[in-house]
Amino acid sequence: MKARAIRIHKHGGPDVMQLDEVDLAGPEPGQVRVKNTCIGVNYADIYEREGDHGGPHSAKEMPITMGHMAVGVIDAIGEGVSGRRNGERVGYIGPDSYADYTNVQAARLFSLPDAVSDLVAGGYLLRGLTAEYLLRRLYKVGPGTTALVHAAAGGMGLILGEWGSLLGARMIGTVSSPEKAEVARAHGYETVINYSSEDFAVRTLAETNGTGADVIYDGVGKMAFLKSLDCIRPRGMVISYGTASGNVGEFDLQRLHSKSIIVTRPTLRSWIADPEEAALASKALFDVLSGGEIQTPIGKQFSLDQAVEAHRHLESRSATAPIVLIP
Repeated sequence: MKARAIRIHKHGGPDVMQLDEVDLAGPEPGQVRVKNTCIGVNYADIYEREGDHGGPHSAKEMPITMGHMAVGVIDAIGEGVSGRRNGERVGYIGPDSYADYTNVQAARLFSLPDAVSDLVAGGYLLRGLTAEYLLRRLYKVGPGTTALVHAAAGGMGLILGEWGSLLGARMIGTVSSPEKAEVARAHGYETVINYSSEDFAVRTLAETNGTGADVIYDGVGKMAFLKSLDCIRPRGMVISYGTASGNVGEFDLQRLHSKSIIVTRPTLRSWIADPEEAALASKALFDVLSGGEIQTPIGKQFSLDQAVEAHRHLESRSATAPIVLIP
Protein backbone atom coordinates (compact mmCIF):
# COMPACT_ATOMS: atom_id res chain seq x y z
CA MET A 1 0.00 0.00 0.00
CA LYS A 2 0.98 3.64 -0.36
CA ALA A 3 1.56 5.72 2.77
CA ARG A 4 2.76 9.21 3.54
CA ALA A 5 5.86 9.53 5.71
CA ILE A 6 8.13 12.31 6.93
CA ARG A 7 11.66 11.27 5.97
CA ILE A 8 15.16 12.69 5.91
CA HIS A 9 17.73 11.96 3.21
CA LYS A 10 20.52 13.68 5.13
CA HIS A 11 21.10 15.02 8.64
CA GLY A 12 20.57 18.67 9.45
CA GLY A 13 18.04 21.25 10.57
CA PRO A 14 14.25 21.01 10.38
CA ASP A 15 14.24 21.74 6.65
CA VAL A 16 15.85 18.39 5.81
CA MET A 17 12.53 16.70 6.62
CA GLN A 18 10.22 16.10 3.70
CA LEU A 19 6.85 14.45 3.09
CA ASP A 20 7.33 11.40 0.87
CA GLU A 21 4.92 8.84 -0.52
CA VAL A 22 6.32 5.41 0.28
CA ASP A 23 5.46 1.79 -0.42
CA LEU A 24 4.54 0.08 2.84
CA ALA A 25 4.49 -3.71 2.78
CA GLY A 26 1.98 -5.62 4.86
CA PRO A 27 2.93 -6.51 8.42
CA GLU A 28 5.51 -9.28 8.74
CA PRO A 29 5.01 -12.25 11.07
CA GLY A 30 4.77 -10.95 14.62
CA GLN A 31 3.81 -7.45 13.47
CA VAL A 32 0.64 -5.40 13.14
CA ARG A 33 0.01 -2.36 10.99
CA VAL A 34 -1.13 0.68 12.95
CA LYS A 35 -3.09 3.52 11.40
CA ASN A 36 -1.57 6.40 13.35
CA THR A 37 -4.01 8.94 14.79
CA CYS A 38 -1.69 11.03 16.99
CA ILE A 39 2.10 11.18 16.85
CA GLY A 40 4.28 12.51 19.64
CA VAL A 41 7.02 15.02 18.81
CA ASN A 42 9.99 14.56 21.14
CA TYR A 43 13.58 15.70 21.50
CA ALA A 44 14.68 12.18 20.57
CA ASP A 45 13.40 12.98 17.08
CA ILE A 46 15.57 16.09 16.92
CA TYR A 47 18.64 14.14 18.02
CA GLU A 48 18.12 11.65 15.22
CA ARG A 49 17.39 14.33 12.62
CA GLU A 50 20.62 16.12 13.54
CA GLY A 51 22.64 12.89 13.50
CA ASP A 52 23.42 12.96 17.21
CA HIS A 53 24.21 9.30 17.70
CA GLY A 54 25.67 9.92 21.12
CA GLY A 55 22.02 9.82 22.16
CA PRO A 56 19.68 6.85 22.41
CA HIS A 57 19.44 6.07 18.69
CA SER A 58 22.16 4.52 16.55
CA ALA A 59 22.91 5.50 12.96
CA LYS A 60 20.58 4.20 10.26
CA GLU A 61 20.78 4.02 6.50
CA MET A 62 19.17 6.87 4.60
CA PRO A 63 16.43 7.68 3.98
CA ILE A 64 15.16 7.59 7.57
CA THR A 65 11.48 7.80 8.47
CA MET A 66 11.28 10.12 11.46
CA GLY A 67 9.52 9.56 14.76
CA HIS A 68 9.70 7.25 17.78
CA MET A 69 6.15 6.97 19.13
CA ALA A 70 2.50 7.20 18.16
CA VAL A 71 -0.96 5.94 18.97
CA GLY A 72 -3.61 4.70 16.61
CA VAL A 73 -5.72 1.69 15.66
CA ILE A 74 -4.67 -1.72 14.36
CA ASP A 75 -5.80 -2.18 10.76
CA ALA A 76 -3.84 -5.30 9.70
CA ILE A 77 -2.40 -8.24 11.61
CA GLY A 78 0.57 -10.39 10.60
CA GLU A 79 1.01 -14.13 10.97
CA GLY A 80 1.51 -15.52 14.43
CA VAL A 81 -0.03 -12.56 16.26
CA SER A 82 -2.65 -13.47 18.85
CA GLY A 83 -4.57 -11.41 21.34
CA ARG A 84 -4.87 -8.42 19.01
CA ARG A 85 -7.79 -7.33 16.82
CA ASN A 86 -8.43 -4.90 14.01
CA GLY A 87 -9.76 -1.59 15.29
CA GLU A 88 -8.04 -1.93 18.68
CA ARG A 89 -6.59 1.31 20.08
CA VAL A 90 -2.89 0.98 20.83
CA GLY A 91 0.23 3.00 21.43
CA TYR A 92 3.84 2.14 20.73
CA ILE A 93 7.38 3.35 21.33
CA GLY A 94 9.29 2.57 18.17
CA PRO A 95 10.68 3.88 14.89
CA ASP A 96 8.99 5.21 11.74
CA SER A 97 6.06 6.86 13.51
CA TYR A 98 5.93 10.08 11.44
CA ALA A 99 3.62 8.41 8.94
CA ASP A 100 0.00 7.57 8.18
CA TYR A 101 0.69 3.89 8.82
CA THR A 102 3.49 2.04 10.62
CA ASN A 103 4.29 -1.65 10.99
CA VAL A 104 5.00 -2.41 14.65
CA GLN A 105 6.06 -5.50 16.59
CA ALA A 106 2.89 -6.69 18.30
CA ALA A 107 4.82 -7.56 21.45
CA ARG A 108 5.76 -3.90 21.88
CA LEU A 109 2.23 -2.49 21.78
CA PHE A 110 0.47 -0.81 24.70
CA SER A 111 -3.32 -1.20 24.85
CA LEU A 112 -4.98 2.14 25.56
CA PRO A 113 -7.73 2.38 28.19
CA ASP A 114 -10.97 4.07 27.13
CA ALA A 115 -10.42 6.83 29.69
CA VAL A 116 -7.24 8.01 27.92
CA SER A 117 -7.88 9.79 24.62
CA ASP A 118 -5.69 9.43 21.54
CA LEU A 119 -4.60 13.04 21.98
CA VAL A 120 -3.48 12.57 25.59
CA ALA A 121 -1.82 9.24 24.84
CA GLY A 122 -0.03 10.74 21.84
CA GLY A 123 1.26 13.61 23.92
CA TYR A 124 2.14 11.69 27.06
CA LEU A 125 2.96 8.05 26.29
CA LEU A 126 6.70 8.55 25.84
CA ARG A 127 6.93 11.34 28.39
CA GLY A 128 4.78 9.47 30.88
CA LEU A 129 6.76 6.25 30.61
CA THR A 130 9.93 8.29 31.01
CA ALA A 131 8.53 10.03 34.09
CA GLU A 132 7.47 6.65 35.50
CA TYR A 133 10.95 5.17 35.55
CA LEU A 134 12.60 8.45 36.59
CA LEU A 135 10.32 8.94 39.59
CA ARG A 136 9.39 5.38 40.59
CA ARG A 137 12.39 3.21 39.71
CA LEU A 138 15.66 4.99 38.87
CA TYR A 139 15.28 7.28 41.90
CA LYS A 140 12.20 6.47 43.96
CA VAL A 141 10.79 9.76 45.20
CA GLY A 142 8.32 10.13 48.05
CA PRO A 143 7.61 12.06 51.23
CA GLY A 144 10.82 13.66 52.43
CA THR A 145 12.37 13.79 48.94
CA THR A 146 13.36 17.14 47.44
CA ALA A 147 13.61 16.96 43.65
CA LEU A 148 14.90 19.69 41.34
CA VAL A 149 13.59 19.59 37.77
CA HIS A 150 15.06 21.69 34.96
CA ALA A 151 12.71 22.98 32.23
CA ALA A 152 9.81 22.57 34.64
CA ALA A 153 7.28 24.17 32.27
CA GLY A 154 8.10 21.91 29.32
CA GLY A 155 6.28 18.74 28.32
CA MET A 156 8.43 16.50 30.54
CA GLY A 157 8.64 19.07 33.31
CA LEU A 158 4.86 19.25 33.70
CA ILE A 159 4.34 15.54 34.23
CA LEU A 160 7.41 15.22 36.46
CA GLY A 161 6.13 18.05 38.65
CA GLU A 162 2.62 16.71 39.02
CA TRP A 163 3.50 13.04 39.41
CA GLY A 164 6.37 13.78 41.78
CA SER A 165 4.11 15.94 43.92
CA LEU A 166 1.44 13.23 43.85
CA LEU A 167 4.02 10.79 45.21
CA GLY A 168 4.69 13.17 48.09
CA ALA A 169 7.97 14.75 47.00
CA ARG A 170 8.79 18.42 47.33
CA MET A 171 9.23 19.62 43.74
CA ILE A 172 11.48 22.56 42.81
CA GLY A 173 11.53 23.64 39.17
CA THR A 174 13.65 25.91 37.01
CA VAL A 175 12.22 27.97 34.16
CA SER A 176 13.35 30.78 31.86
CA SER A 177 10.54 33.35 32.28
CA PRO A 178 7.87 34.61 34.68
CA GLU A 179 5.18 33.23 32.36
CA LYS A 180 6.67 29.76 32.51
CA ALA A 181 6.99 30.09 36.28
CA GLU A 182 3.22 30.45 36.52
CA VAL A 183 2.73 27.33 34.40
CA ALA A 184 5.10 25.34 36.61
CA ARG A 185 3.41 26.48 39.83
CA ALA A 186 0.11 25.18 38.47
CA HIS A 187 1.63 21.74 37.89
CA GLY A 188 3.00 20.55 41.21
CA TYR A 189 6.01 22.78 41.87
CA GLU A 190 6.22 24.23 45.36
CA THR A 191 9.19 26.44 44.45
CA VAL A 192 9.99 27.81 40.98
CA ILE A 193 13.33 29.44 40.09
CA ASN A 194 13.69 31.74 37.09
CA TYR A 195 17.27 31.00 36.04
CA SER A 196 17.24 34.05 33.74
CA SER A 197 17.22 36.35 36.76
CA GLU A 198 18.85 34.30 39.55
CA ASP A 199 21.40 31.55 40.09
CA PHE A 200 19.44 28.31 40.40
CA ALA A 201 22.22 26.55 42.35
CA VAL A 202 22.42 29.29 44.97
CA ARG A 203 18.63 29.41 45.31
CA THR A 204 18.32 25.63 45.55
CA LEU A 205 20.86 25.54 48.37
CA ALA A 206 18.98 28.34 50.12
CA GLU A 207 15.68 26.44 49.75
CA THR A 208 17.23 23.30 51.26
CA ASN A 209 19.09 24.90 54.19
CA GLY A 210 22.39 24.48 52.40
CA THR A 211 22.03 20.72 51.89
CA GLY A 212 21.00 20.55 48.23
CA ALA A 213 18.39 18.54 46.37
CA ASP A 214 18.18 14.77 46.80
CA VAL A 215 17.76 14.21 43.07
CA ILE A 216 18.03 16.48 40.02
CA TYR A 217 16.24 15.70 36.77
CA ASP A 218 18.09 17.41 33.94
CA GLY A 219 16.60 17.36 30.46
CA VAL A 220 18.52 20.47 29.43
CA GLY A 221 22.10 19.20 29.32
CA LYS A 222 24.96 21.56 28.51
CA MET A 223 23.47 24.71 30.07
CA ALA A 224 22.47 23.11 33.36
CA PHE A 225 24.45 19.96 34.11
CA LEU A 226 27.69 21.22 35.68
CA LYS A 227 25.95 23.82 37.84
CA SER A 228 23.59 21.09 39.02
CA LEU A 229 26.57 19.39 40.65
CA ASP A 230 26.86 22.45 42.91
CA CYS A 231 23.38 22.04 44.40
CA ILE A 232 22.96 18.29 44.81
CA ARG A 233 23.27 16.90 48.32
CA PRO A 234 26.05 14.52 49.33
CA ARG A 235 25.31 11.07 47.84
CA GLY A 236 22.54 12.60 45.75
CA MET A 237 21.78 11.66 42.15
CA VAL A 238 21.92 13.90 39.06
CA ILE A 239 19.97 12.32 36.22
CA SER A 240 20.82 13.66 32.76
CA TYR A 241 17.88 12.28 30.78
CA GLY A 242 17.94 14.81 27.90
CA THR A 243 20.15 17.38 26.20
CA ALA A 244 17.87 20.11 24.85
CA SER A 245 20.67 22.71 25.05
CA GLY A 246 23.37 20.37 23.72
CA ASN A 247 25.36 17.41 24.97
CA VAL A 248 27.04 17.72 28.36
CA GLY A 249 30.36 16.64 26.88
CA GLU A 250 33.38 15.57 28.87
CA PHE A 251 33.81 16.71 32.46
CA ASP A 252 36.25 16.04 35.25
CA LEU A 253 35.10 12.98 37.20
CA GLN A 254 36.71 14.48 40.28
CA ARG A 255 33.80 16.96 40.36
CA LEU A 256 31.80 14.09 41.87
CA HIS A 257 34.35 13.10 44.49
CA SER A 258 33.86 15.49 47.39
CA LYS A 259 30.13 14.75 47.78
CA SER A 260 30.06 11.19 46.37
CA ILE A 261 27.63 12.39 43.70
CA ILE A 262 25.92 9.78 41.53
CA VAL A 263 25.44 10.74 37.86
CA THR A 264 23.53 8.71 35.29
CA ARG A 265 22.53 9.13 31.63
CA PRO A 266 19.55 6.80 31.14
CA THR A 267 17.26 6.19 28.18
CA LEU A 268 13.67 4.95 28.20
CA ARG A 269 14.48 2.10 25.83
CA SER A 270 16.50 0.33 28.55
CA TRP A 271 13.77 0.74 31.14
CA ILE A 272 10.96 -0.81 29.06
CA ALA A 273 13.03 -3.47 27.26
CA ASP A 274 11.65 -6.22 29.50
CA PRO A 275 7.98 -6.86 28.53
CA GLU A 276 6.91 -7.43 32.13
CA GLU A 277 8.54 -4.18 33.27
CA ALA A 278 6.98 -2.37 30.32
CA ALA A 279 3.53 -3.70 31.23
CA LEU A 280 3.87 -2.60 34.86
CA ALA A 281 5.17 0.82 33.79
CA SER A 282 2.31 1.41 31.38
CA LYS A 283 -0.25 0.30 33.98
CA ALA A 284 1.16 2.81 36.48
CA LEU A 285 1.03 5.55 33.85
CA PHE A 286 -2.47 4.78 32.59
CA ASP A 287 -3.78 4.51 36.16
CA VAL A 288 -2.54 8.03 36.82
CA LEU A 289 -3.84 9.41 33.53
CA SER A 290 -7.21 7.64 33.85
CA GLY A 291 -7.72 8.75 37.44
CA GLY A 292 -7.60 12.44 36.61
CA GLU A 293 -4.95 12.93 39.28
CA ILE A 294 -2.71 14.97 37.00
CA GLN A 295 -3.43 17.57 34.35
CA THR A 296 -2.64 16.65 30.75
CA PRO A 297 -2.52 19.84 28.68
CA ILE A 298 -1.63 19.45 25.01
CA GLY A 299 0.42 22.09 23.21
CA LYS A 300 0.27 22.92 19.54
CA GLN A 301 -1.16 20.39 17.13
CA PHE A 302 0.33 20.17 13.65
CA SER A 303 -0.65 18.16 10.59
CA LEU A 304 1.80 15.55 9.33
CA ASP A 305 3.01 17.84 6.55
CA GLN A 306 3.83 20.50 9.17
CA ALA A 307 6.56 18.43 10.85
CA VAL A 308 9.16 21.10 10.01
CA GLU A 309 7.14 23.73 11.89
CA ALA A 310 6.61 21.32 14.79
CA HIS A 311 10.36 20.80 15.18
CA ARG A 312 11.05 24.52 15.01
CA HIS A 313 8.47 25.12 17.71
CA LEU A 314 9.97 22.46 19.97
CA GLU A 315 13.51 23.75 19.45
CA SER A 316 12.42 27.30 20.27
CA ARG A 317 11.84 26.08 23.85
CA SER A 318 8.64 28.11 23.92
CA ALA A 319 6.40 25.05 24.25
CA THR A 320 4.79 24.57 27.64
CA ALA A 321 3.01 21.28 26.82
CA PRO A 322 3.57 18.29 24.53
CA ILE A 323 3.44 18.89 20.77
CA VAL A 324 1.74 16.37 18.49
CA LEU A 325 1.27 15.63 14.81
CA ILE A 326 -2.20 14.63 13.60
CA PRO A 327 -2.02 12.62 10.33
